[in-house]
Order: sequence, then structure tokens, then C-alpha cells
Amino acid sequence: MKTPEENTGGLSKDGRTRLWTFVAYPESAPENWRGILDSEHIPWIESPLHEGEMNPDNETEKKAHWHILLLFDGKKSYDFILDITKKIKATIPQPCKNAKGLVRYMAHLDNPEKKKYSTSDIIGHGGADPQQYLKATGAARYELIREMQYWIRKNGCTEMLTLLDYAAEVRFDDWYPLLCDSSAYILGEYIKSCYFISRDARRQKERDDWEELRKDFQESDKRDELRNN
Repeated sequence: MKTPEENTGGLSKDGRTRLWTFVAYPESAPENWRGILDSEHIPWIESPLHEGEMNPDNETEKKAHWHILLLFDGKKSYDFILDITKKIKATIPQPCKNAKGLVRYMAHLDNPEKKKYSTSDIIGHGGADPQQYLKATGAARYELIREMQYWIRKNGCTEMLTLLDYAAEVRFDDWYPLLCDSSAYILGEYIKSCYFISRDARRQKERDDWEELRKDFQESDKRDELRNN
């Protein structure tokens, strides 16, 4: 787990920090802009291409753009980062206050009013792993588990295979990582419990139906006996 210093970049009084962010535009960035950043041999994270978004006035469209996060082992100055952004004709760099917040913003996970992007389209370069910033924690994790419980009951799911395949195809960004990392056991037990409850209910219904049928046979036999007498 990241310490507060690692998550925030530890902005110093002289403005130096480990985490820097800027925006790059397809219309101005050179074709090999990713290669230029890779040649710096630093971990960095690239957002999905943000396009079709509106400016705050809701009348004009924003230019298509990428959000970029640079992650350094040591603190770097504004001028050092500016030399990098100039190479790809990006915006002036800004210190990043929180890496997790920015990576989540790359998909607008916490901004329901904005266009949504898939977290699987957030790309790590140079060894950067976006998933470490996207893992559900706390209340969000429990809410996802509750969603899966509801889906299991609603769809009569009786096998973990079914849940995993569905998550991989339809909920790859949130359910699937949670199942793979930490929640498969509890949901597997939940599926088993649902299966046994359903099985026992079916068996009880079969017994009840047979009892009703047996009573009908008895009543029929009695009527036949009375007629014969």
C-alpha cells in the first residue's frame, strides 16, 4: 500500500515533487510522442483519449486530449519537467496532488456528470501499473460485492465459472479484478449457499406436491369405495 508521501508526491517548498501531470493533444503532439516519453525511462500513465467532451459553458466542445501522469523516484523541478513537455508540445506541467485521484479521473470514475471511459484503456508505461490506483477499497469494495450478490440471486447463478465469465466479459473494470484479487472465496460460498437453499426448496416442494397427490389419491379411493358400496 502506498504511503501518503508516495501518493501525493511530497511537494516541497521549492515546488519540486515526484508526481507531475500535463495534457497532450493529438493535433499538436508528434506522432512518436509516446516513444519520446518512453525514452526518458520513467514510469508514466496515459489516459484514454478524451474526446467529445463539452466545456463548462456546455456550448463548445473540448479539444481531444490525453491526461498524462509522470511518476519519479525522486522529486523533480518544474523546469526539469517543462523540458520534457516541450518535446511533445504538451501543456505546461502541473504538480499532481494525488496519483490515485488523477488516475481515477482519467476514466471519470468519480465524476458522474462527465463522459465515462474504460479503466482498461488507461495505459501504464515504463513499469507503471495503473491498477494499483484503481483497486476498490473500503465502502466501494463492499458495494461491488453486494452488486454481485444481487446478480447471483437474480440470475440463479449456481457456478463460480458463470460469475467469472460474466465479470470478464461485462464487468472487467470492477467486478473481475475484485474477484481475482480478494473476493472469490466469499462469493463462491455465497453461490454454494444459494444453490443449497434452492435445492432444499425444490426438494421440499417436491415433497409437498407428492403429499398433495397422495391425499388426492386417498380421496379418490374413498369416493370409489363409497360408490361401490
